[in-house]
Amino acid sequence: MSKTETFTDLSSAELVTKLSESRRELFNLRFQLATGQLDNTARMGGVRREIARLLTELRVREIAEAEAGAQEGGAA
Repeated sequence: MSKTETFTDLSSAELVTKLSESRRELFNLRFQLATGQLDNTARMGGVRREIARLLTELRVREIAEAEAGAQEGGAA
């Protein structure tokens, strides 16, 4: 199972919530880095990738909805 498969199972509202949590976590990690309290710097990269995956999945859904709307509009 790939990492993106876990996001495809979530609803759009859950994706937005998870995106918000990930952005908050990245914010906190940046503060820890600035104050010298961050032990695992690789976590920042992981959170950034997770944010990118979430944004990609949301965009894929947005495009699919727009295409479905265009097809319905063209058929009517």
